[in-house]
Amino acid sequence: MDMPRETTSALKSDRKQQILEIAGRLFARNGYRGTSIREIGEQAGILGGSLYHHIKSKDALFVELHNTALDAAEAGIVKAIASCKDPWERLHAACAALLEIQLAPDSITQPLMNDFREVPEDVRRQLVKRRDGFEELFRKLVADLPLPPDIDRAVYRITLLSLLNGVENWFRPGRMSPSEVAGQIIRIFRHDIVQGEEPSLKV
Repeated sequence: MDMPRETTSALKSDRKQQILEIAGRLFARNGYRGTSIREIGEQAGILGGSLYHHIKSKDALFVELHNTALDAAEAGIVKAIASCKDPWERLHAACAALLEIQLAPDSITQPLMNDFREVPEDVRRQLVKRRDGFEELFRKLVADLPLPPDIDRAVYRITLLSLLNGVENWFRPGRMSPSEVAGQIIRIFRHDIVQGEEPSLKV
């Protein structure tokens, strides 16, 4: 007896999610070049060409994982800044939310972003398009800051994001939380602090 169409669709959806989770772990651990479709299929228990019933290609799978990770990060940041009014508090909340995501033990966001130069050119163009969309959120946050007129906001934003993306290289749990690290970074980047006056950031 044939299964109902709804049941078949649910099984395919579950299978696709399993494949995405396995591929995400492998890409994060081995990188784009070090991960093969065959290895993904073996770990998912899918042999031969059957894997292509669920995915188009290795490239398409990597792009989907990359974009899904950025979608989740963007949604988390938007939620974190929703109740903040002060532009510095909004930036701090955004940085803290991003670091919480990037520094989570099971996060694949940073490893996928770090593999940027290893992918083929056509894949890189797709990643750049989505990454530019993600960075638009920080463009708006930086645009609202009361910065001196001689500070180039593009340079400010790029430097800030580069610093945030590098935290995973030296961060060790215990001494400071991701939110506290974000607070320190924002204090360094603030330009409206009078000497001897503490900024009113909620860390």
